This record gives sequence, structure tokens and C-alpha cells, in this order.
Amino acid sequence: MKNPGRIVFFGIALLLELTACQNRPFSTEAIYEDQSLFVRLAVDQNIGGGHSHPASLTTEEMTAVLSGLMIEEPGSLIPSVPLPGKDKESPRHPAFRTEEIASLAPLLARGLNTARPEEVVTFYWNTQQPAPIEHVTSGGVFINDGHLHFLLSNYRSPTRYPPDAETMQSLDGRSTPLQSLVPQDTLLTFDPITALVPPEQGFFKNPFRSKRQEIVVLFKKLAADSVR
Repeated sequence: MKNPGRIVFFGIALLLELTACQNRPFSTEAIYEDQSLFVRLAVDQNIGGGHSHPASLTTEEMTAVLSGLMIEEPGSLIPSVPLPGKDKESPRHPAFRTEEIASLAPLLARGLNTARPEEVVTFYWNTQQPAPIEHVTSGGVFINDGHLHFLLSNYRSPTRYPPDAETMQSLDGRSTPLQSLVPQDTLLTFDPITALVPPEQGFFKNPFRSKRQEIVVLFKKLAADSVR
């Protein structure tokens, strides 16, 4: 006769493993990957499915979205005095540089054009400034009913970080691009604001999104306005 205690032990272990798997994004396909940048399709149970994928979105439309993303650094509401001879980035500045947009836009567009309804297009970008300190910008995009949702989980976050305060475990940013590595003190905004979906329509009260910022863009309207 089998030991009942062992059966119960293995049953609990299996249940815990299944629960843990449900809380982790599952990468299903790599759109692009090198040592510093990857774009992947992933299933994230916290975001859910039923997205309008595959979506009809061009590189030009994705370029317009990325070009409109703005970052407001802490204290940017107080005008800063520029120091002579110091090349300092403005407290409110584009989230991505022109060359970064040229690389990322076609990859995100390709991902949205091939994604399934349950998938999100995730990205992870690792830079060194200065070496050997690494910083990561990561997040994801998906489309619902003609609205493009842009999630920013990390913005130039250091990869040498202490364990997560809630789980006391070190996070692997490459396997969880939609999870914040460190608390985010920057604010994600958009220009022009007229291309945004009003918060009461575009933002959902989902407790699992509390650690990442989300902007919802009327990308078709944005692209049409940009060519006028």
C-alpha cells in the first residue's frame, strides 16, 4: 500500500507548481533576439486574453506611437537650472531616441501582426551606461478594439538590484519583461494628449498592473493626424 503522506506531499507540490506557472509569462515565440534586445510573444495571465490579434498595424503607425511616448523624471514639475558645460537630459524627454524607435517599431508591429488573442508582444532592452552597470527598459504592447495599450514595466532600471520586497527573491528581467525590477519613479505620458483614450475608458482597475505604467493610444487617429 502506498504511503498516504507521500501522496499528499506530492499533490501539494504539484498544486504549488501549477499555481506558480500561472503567475509567470510563458514565451511562445521570439520575434527578434540578440544580446541586448529581444521582442517576444508571450501569454501573461495577469493581463488576460481576448485581444484584437492578429492586428493590422504598420511600422509607421508604431513609429508614431513610440515617438509620442514621453518620460517625466522626478521633480520635473520644478524647473531646473541648466549647468554650464553639462549635457543633461531634460526632465521631460522622449522615452525612446530616434535610432531606438527605428529598431523597435518594426519589431513590435510584426509581433502585433502575428500575435494570437491571448498573447502580448513583450520587449526587453538592455544597455550599458557606463559599463559594467546595465540598465533595462522593458514592457509590452497589445491591441483591444482599436486601442493600442503600451505597458512600461522598467525604464532604465538597473539590473543589479536587491531581491523583490514582497517575495524576497531576485528577479530575472529577461524572463519577466512585464515585471518591474525596481520601483519606478518616472511618469509615462504622451504627446499629443488628444491621441489618448480617456482614463475612465482605457484604464482598468487591475491590481496586477499596479507596478507598471500603461497608456492607451488611438493609434489610427494618431497616424492620420501625423500625415496631415
